[in-house]
Amino acid sequence: MSENHPLAPEPRVPGATRIMGIDPGLTRCGISMLDMTADRKAYFVNVGIAGTQAAEALDQRILRIFNATQQWIKVYKPDALAIERIFAQEQVNTVIGTAHASGAVISAAAMLGVPVHFHTPSEVKAAVTGSGRADKGSVGRMVTRILGLEKMPKPADAADALAIAICHGWRGGGIGSGINMAAHTQTHQGSRPVQAARGAALTPAQRAWKEAEAKARR
Repeated sequence: MSENHPLAPEPRVPGATRIMGIDPGLTRCGISMLDMTADRKAYFVNVGIAGTQAAEALDQRILRIFNATQQWIKVYKPDALAIERIFAQEQVNTVIGTAHASGAVISAAAMLGVPVHFHTPSEVKAAVTGSGRADKGSVGRMVTRILGLEKMPKPADAADALAIAICHGWRGGGIGSGINMAAHTQTHQGSRPVQAARGAALTPAQRAWKEAEAKARR
């Protein structure tokens, strides 16, 4: 899937909440859009990357991400924006760059009246794969399966942005409660969901999710 997927208005799935997902980064900022219905089925809308070059002036890089965020919001009109919460890393420069990108995104959303919600990396991984320690490959594969995409979104920043949007739809509140991962795989034909057969064996990710859900209720 191209990181330069064109922007074009997309009709909303009837009754769905439209969620914009952001994987913040100064060099590559993953941007995604999906629709989530009350029964927690996710429908792909678009995904892409807002990229900047290290040689550019910092203010121009931040402005580029700000403008890209606003462009996506104006085209797709999301109900909410979910962004990955910044966490401590070894490389200070990476954290600072991520903070710059996050600020640009948050400001752009606030200016257009879109509520912003934050999710930690481990929360996103657990929501999508069932494990808070999943690697990027596992996240990408589950995102591909959940949304019924023909190819895994590239680069990883794009897949992560979709994972953040899915996480918010499933765990962010306001859409419903109780997730059946076996029922979230989509077909490649339009946006019709594929219902899992009754009694079908759960995948390892589905079992892990059910176990995590059970623990959360204790």
